[in-house]
Amino acid sequence: MANLFSGLEAFGLGNLSGMDVYEEKGKENSKNQDENAKPSFSEEDTIFDKTFTCPVCDKEFKSKTVKSGKVKLLALDTDLRPIYEKMDPLKYDAIVCPNCGFGALNRFFKYVTATQASLIKKNISAAFRGIKDTASIFDYDDAIGRHKLALVNAIVKKSKTSERAYTCLKTAWVIRGKSEHLPKNLPDYSEQIVELEKEELDFITKAYVGFEEAFTKEGFPMCGMDEVTITLLMAELARKTGKYDEANRWISKVLISRDANERIKQKARDIKDLIKDQNY
Repeated sequence: MANLFSGLEAFGLGNLSGMDVYEEKGKENSKNQDENAKPSFSEEDTIFDKTFTCPVCDKEFKSKTVKSGKVKLLALDTDLRPIYEKMDPLKYDAIVCPNCGFGALNRFFKYVTATQASLIKKNISAAFRGIKDTASIFDYDDAIGRHKLALVNAIVKKSKTSERAYTCLKTAWVIRGKSEHLPKNLPDYSEQIVELEKEELDFITKAYVGFEEAFTKEGFPMCGMDEVTITLLMAELARKTGKYDEANRWISKVLISRDANERIKQKARDIKDLIKDQNY
């Protein structure tokens, strides 16, 4: 076959005379095939080992943390639980020191007084036997265990009521995540779902009790939420625990609030509709 590009030597481009007219297209197809061959998602790629210094024992350790911007928020549950695409970052929110057993949600981890540290050393560290951290990612049982340890620490160190309530709420969210991802082909699937729903409701109930007390005794923002957001949350927690009259009272506070935007008010109306549906 004749060289299509013979004569390019006159322009000093003889080195390009062997080019294939459609070579770039072939490369593009090859590139697309390579991209298609790549795994679509790996949870391991969304996390990294972040170094923390324990405020109780002063030792450094690493804990798995979600990389910023690696997961996409899809929606919020009615109780403000965030739902993400492809993986659940909530599993990684409880930080636990493997040396002394101190644990807390990420937002509270650094804030420990000397008195609180002493209580933790006496009541938790003295009996702590370590925590498993060998897997590349946390499964839901790992996450639930860490959240419960964070709650025990919050109780022992006599933390603010809002911290305990928020930890209960986050634990309920992780338990819900386990329910949603439980394989349906398990022989005892139905029994496990019933138990998980019961456990979630127990933590939701404790969260409601705690936030109700904190609402009257603590200032705002509370756990990163303003008063209107907490009021909306209280309405939904009351609904979930069957306290419909209380839920309606919280909803009314949102609807008449001058600080509540239309988006928040619409969420309150949605909760009100859920209550109506449950009463018919």
